[in-house]
Amino acid sequence: MAKFRYISILLIVFLSACSTTKYLAPRQKLYTGGQVKITDKDIKKSDAKALTDELEALLRPQPNGTILGLRVKLWIYDKTRTNKKRGLRHYLNTHLGEPPVLVSSVDIDKNSSILQNRLQNEGYFLAQVDGDTVGKKKTAKAVYTVQAGPAYHYRSIAFPTANDDLDTAVTATSKQTLLKPGDKFNLDIIKAERVRIDARLKEEGFFYFAPEDLIMRYDSTVAGHQVDMFVKVKDETPDEARWIYSVRNIYVYPDYSIKDTSLMLDSAVKYQWYNVIEPKKDFRPFTFKNSVLLHPGDIYNRTEHTNSLSRFIELGPFKFVKNRFEDVTPDSAKLDIYYFLTQQKKKSIQAEIQLQQTSANYDGTQINVNLKDRNTFKGAELFNITFFGERDLQFGKYNNGYNIYQAGVKPSISWPRFISPFDFKSDNAFIPRTTLSTGYTIINRNKLYTLNSFNASFGYQWKTNIHTQHTLDLEDLTYVDPENVTQLYIDSIHKTRNPALAHVINKQFTFGPSYAYNWTNTMETFKTNTFYYNGKVSLSGNLYGILTGADTLSGKVSKLFGLTFDQYVKLENEIRFYHKLGPNSKLATRFMVDVGLPYGNSTVLPYSQQFFIGGANSLRGFQAHSIGPGGYTLPPNLAQGIGFLPDESGDIKIEGNVEYRPHLFSVVEGALFVEGGNIWLLHSNPFLPGAAFGKNFLSQIAADAGFGLRFNFTVLLLRTDLGFPILEPNHTTVRFGQNGVFNLGIGYPF
Repeated sequence: MAKFRYISILLIVFLSACSTTKYLAPRQKLYTGGQVKITDKDIKKSDAKALTDELEALLRPQPNGTILGLRVKLWIYDKTRTNKKRGLRHYLNTHLGEPPVLVSSVDIDKNSSILQNRLQNEGYFLAQVDGDTVGKKKTAKAVYTVQAGPAYHYRSIAFPTANDDLDTAVTATSKQTLLKPGDKFNLDIIKAERVRIDARLKEEGFFYFAPEDLIMRYDSTVAGHQVDMFVKVKDETPDEARWIYSVRNIYVYPDYSIKDTSLMLDSAVKYQWYNVIEPKKDFRPFTFKNSVLLHPGDIYNRTEHTNSLSRFIELGPFKFVKNRFEDVTPDSAKLDIYYFLTQQKKKSIQAEIQLQQTSANYDGTQINVNLKDRNTFKGAELFNITFFGERDLQFGKYNNGYNIYQAGVKPSISWPRFISPFDFKSDNAFIPRTTLSTGYTIINRNKLYTLNSFNASFGYQWKTNIHTQHTLDLEDLTYVDPENVTQLYIDSIHKTRNPALAHVINKQFTFGPSYAYNWTNTMETFKTNTFYYNGKVSLSGNLYGILTGADTLSGKVSKLFGLTFDQYVKLENEIRFYHKLGPNSKLATRFMVDVGLPYGNSTVLPYSQQFFIGGANSLRGFQAHSIGPGGYTLPPNLAQGIGFLPDESGDIKIEGNVEYRPHLFSVVEGALFVEGGNIWLLHSNPFLPGAAFGKNFLSQIAADAGFGLRFNFTVLLLRTDLGFPILEPNHTTVRFGQNGVFNLGIGYPF
């Protein structure tokens, strides 16, 4: 019986594969793709494989796409053919279906010519390509036989020897040349070399120079299939392209409109090295000090100019920036620079409603109202105030009406410069910022307690390059004051003897600096391997605690403003690695190690600073915040009658995730994942046996595995995951498939 079932499945698959050709007209054949065969035996197998892949990618047209060997899109097209211009059938036919690609649409001669041209551009000057079709009754493919011949390599590279400014500057770039003796001739690299030289000369004042002013000549008559390359400035290059230009005057127009036709130079207000022309006086002249990087007398430098354009946009109040160069004194090669800035609306109000799932497995809605003023004090300062309200409902077996309601206000102001007694200078494309933020949030966990949270911070944020960002908060203050703690919650503390429950409603007072470092190149999607790293160190009450001799263990508790403060050092580290397995699949990994060291005035991190694990963006096979700490498990007799899921927290966290992300079809992506980790307390607690970090921590790792789907709508990625625990932190092995946890999220988990 089992054999019959397997034979039936294979038969269905075979018939499905064949059925896509039965709709073809007589003498039509379905095109199944192109194949390149390199016949040269003297080419290395690795080189031949790479060359074959490159050439096959140039072949057109592409055959019908397949999924697991089946032409699913073509099958949909055939099954949903209709003359109607609307309806489900028409939608499936035009959006999910794909018309057949026929052999008659393949131009063998054109493809052969393209392949031969590419081979010659890569140094195979003697290459020959012949193409033909090889077919069956209803299908056919194109086969291209390649006789590449020997590859030509550079014997020597010669740069200009003349003594004028331009020739000398071109020759000075030779140390960084992309053309190396012994390398294979490649036209794409030659073009890139011209662009490289042009980019270098643009840094040295050659404003009118262009890559087309260079000619790259080569002599292929050298014996031994070698090439002599000559880099030369064209004789007809105009004088302007040979001159080194410097800056004369700089003008900034902060309120430019396309209707403006007059330059109004007579109304210019000079500020240090640049001039501001703005009759409305909406901006104080110093506003652009960090944006105008070129100075009068400077040699023109394209990097400083493009960085200036970027900084004008980063100021915030401007939506468009355009510039103009005027060659004002040709005899002495000088430029006047004009920056025309178009403002966006100074003030705006935005309201949004969000459907969300929080890290604690709550589903709910949030309403945000944002008010912005993009030029508060006429210096491009951004004032933002957000009012929000939120209602979260927890579904599942833990739902007994313990819902969460939040409301609050978050005002902040950001200055596009460092506000400091020290003068920090930077000349990259990014504006440094100084930020002052405050906030108040009230959190009501229905039937349990209410928390009033106050926070304020002052600090700096800056980028040293496109990859690296720094955030330094000189002071970050948080005060959490609990109220309306119900008898039900107090009874739960006494019943479970779980200090974590009591810790939630402790008053929390933290103050101190923090520093975060972030490095990423994940925006470079063309790379096979990309990385992301985020590290942060946070301090609270350190210096004041030391000065006052705070030591809770010896009974000396220090206070500030009558409040007991928390004292700790906290380190957070997260690294991600992404590896492209192919054009439509990726392997994503993440590893986190977080450690909090409470001391002096504290024996445990304040609850708001502790670490949690489990949930939609963590270990997806477990309920959010339900794991740990360590190997501790709440005894069943103590858990009875609680009615709600306590949030487990710790001072130490270790977590690792591995996820395979293939693209399936259309907007649908898949995911297979395996994860592991746990949290621990730094110090042992008699009421939480097994919760402290120790030498046996590896045996307390929880693990899960699962799968999911992602619906990538470009502006929104909706994520569904189903995770299954496979290893409990209390040494229990769980059979895969039991106790699955469904997660709904927005965006990738990491």
